[in-house]
Amino acid sequence: MEYNISMEKFAERLKELRIEKGLSIQGLSKATKIGVASICRWENQQADVKGTQLIVLARFFGVSIDYLMGLED
Repeated sequence: MEYNISMEKFAERLKELRIEKGLSIQGLSKATKIGVASICRWENQQADVKGTQLIVLARFFGVSIDYLMGLED
């Protein structure tokens, strides 16, 4: 099985989910206790997300990690 993990897809989905919830980057940071700079870097594809932060985001948005990473629709 081939996995095509794309940071571009993660960045798109993170921003899309954040906007759907009506949150600014600062609002998402406050709600998840993840730094503003980290969220900015992820949305701009300047850094990779770490496992624990990925879990926090998936739980917060009510989606799977596979969805966030672009492995499923």
